[in-house]
Amino acid sequence: MPANPPDSLWQRTTPESRSYPALDGAVSADVAIIGGGFTGVSAAYHLAVQGVSVVLLEAVTVGFGGSGRNVGLVNAGLWTPPDAVEEKLGQEVGAELNRALAAGPELVFDLIESQQINCEATRCGTLHCAHSAAGLRDLERRAAQQWARGAPVRLLDAEETARRTGSPAFHGALWDARAGTIQPLAYVQGLARAAAAQGARLHERSAVTGMVRDGDHWRLRTAGGEVRAARLIQATNAYGSDGVPANPVTLAHYFQLATAPLPRSLLRGILAGGEGCWDTALIMSSFRLDRAGRMIFGALGNLDGAGGRAHRGWARRKLAALFPQLAGVPFEQDWTGRIAMTSTYLPRVQALGEGAVSIFGYSGRGISPGTVFGRAAADWATGRGGFPVPVLPAGPGPRNPLKALYCETGAVLTHLADARLSRGGRAAPAG
Repeated sequence: MPANPPDSLWQRTTPESRSYPALDGAVSADVAIIGGGFTGVSAAYHLAVQGVSVVLLEAVTVGFGGSGRNVGLVNAGLWTPPDAVEEKLGQEVGAELNRALAAGPELVFDLIESQQINCEATRCGTLHCAHSAAGLRDLERRAAQQWARGAPVRLLDAEETARRTGSPAFHGALWDARAGTIQPLAYVQGLARAAAAQGARLHERSAVTGMVRDGDHWRLRTAGGEVRAARLIQATNAYGSDGVPANPVTLAHYFQLATAPLPRSLLRGILAGGEGCWDTALIMSSFRLDRAGRMIFGALGNLDGAGGRAHRGWARRKLAALFPQLAGVPFEQDWTGRIAMTSTYLPRVQALGEGAVSIFGYSGRGISPGTVFGRAAADWATGRGGFPVPVLPAGPGPRNPLKALYCETGAVLTHLADARLSRGGRAAPAG
């Protein structure tokens, strides 16, 4: 586990940054939480407002993991379409999960407003952009499923998509009015500040080195102390220290690069409506603007691995293909985060023992689902409710390094193939 967060755009621009002391000595609480990301901090906040004694342990700093490296798209639902969710979980459970996550953006933006979180919240919707004719057909199917559930989504043709994005590269798009964008690290840090104000005890630089069930309580050890709690919530998702059980997930990587704030002459016509975007390509990419006018461009891949050069070169070419006016504009910052995927590509809640659960597997959509599952974890811990999915028994999962290697290799090969096409004089593909 690195000692410090990455030097990302989010780290440099968050106005909500504050620190919390490392655990020092022995303490007791009703609930202990491991992990200071969207899920853990949401659970801490929702427990604290109910008057429940809660201690949160974060190995590095709040938002260190995927929450502080996120694209910042506040989506309604999952990457998996709602019909497929219900096929995998059964109609009743699947419908409950779909309803819970459809309401996720409302919860996020309500918290931002009520807790006065300064995180560049922009609720102008998102655009899921069709990179090909096949991608447009996929969006048509997704739109039909959302309309059947009363969702406020609209299918856009190529002309309107070009007008909204500022790029003629797409065959159409699916606009979701429920969604929006935020500065993700500022959001999770602001929610942590709100949780602390309600009485939650947060401790950074407090990696759990051991955990054991002791009678009717759990005991968590850190380098500086110990927590004793009746209930335990592990919310480490794709990250975690050696002292906690590894979540049974396949890990993938997603990188982002950011330009300097762009002048108005270059920004004219690019995402004038403020939407955040991602595409339908198998090796997905995303693009959005922050409040200062920086272009933030991302895709599947690991900049810190052997394919980093291929990913960076592809990103420069892809940005120029989408927005020719930005050709040659350099990226000033870049960073990579991990994505946790379960075998079903759905969030999972797994029992760790009596009175303890681990929550993970958002497949890159952590903001809304993490906030929703954190609130559900608080209800579970107090006996006031439960999760929108069953709590499954502990067991082996898909933690498969070969599949993770396959994901990264696919991203590298796709980005290298694009480079060869470009050198051969053919236009770079849109996806």
